[in-house]
Amino acid sequence: MSKRALISYIRVSTSQQGRSGLGIEAQRETLTRFAEAEGFEFLKEFVEVETGKGADALDRRPQLSAALAAARKAKCHVAVAKLDRLSRDVHFISGLMVHKVPFVVAELGPDVDPFMLHLFAAFNEREAKEIGRRTKAALAAAKARGATLGNPRLAEARESAADAVRASADRHAANVLPIIREARKAGATTLREIADVLNARGVSTARGGQWYATSVRNMMARAT
Repeated sequence: MSKRALISYIRVSTSQQGRSGLGIEAQRETLTRFAEAEGFEFLKEFVEVETGKGADALDRRPQLSAALAAARKAKCHVAVAKLDRLSRDVHFISGLMVHKVPFVVAELGPDVDPFMLHLFAAFNEREAKEIGRRTKAALAAAKARGATLGNPRLAEARESAADAVRASADRHAANVLPIIREARKAGATTLREIADVLNARGVSTARGGQWYATSVRNMMARAT
């Protein structure tokens, strides 16, 4: 049986290259393991190194544009190690869907449909905003205590805390969103039915509470 083709896309910023789980080699290793396990082979690899802001604009991501073009020509998927290597912005993810090039996210598996990718993107976006809010509050509190905000130790602690929140959010999303996908496939079409499935399985919200139609709607609204 012949292997299915993929185009790989790896993205880092200059500040991320040495961080665990975000570096070029770490992403390449994740993609390689995924391809071997799922029967894919890579036709070409594109690596994007960002050095400034505005990274979510496609015209500032030439390697992503090239990867999209290569995938369209080969009629195959673009593969990334993690969804945030495309973007943490749900609108940017939605914009990529317009190009009609399907994406495969190694950490999510080969069968995640566009609806689920939107949900994961929305979840990541929300967590990024929450991290920003908590960071501002922590800096304000530190300043009130007379701490020097330029202190390297404070910056390191802030980054460590943000990484911990992101890791926790990723784990939670990895548990919740596949259940939503299964529920939809099983016929749970209303918000109330999806909430009932999550609660019946003992799955809590990110804040540790129960699911309601409104909480399911709020999550899904971020994916539109």
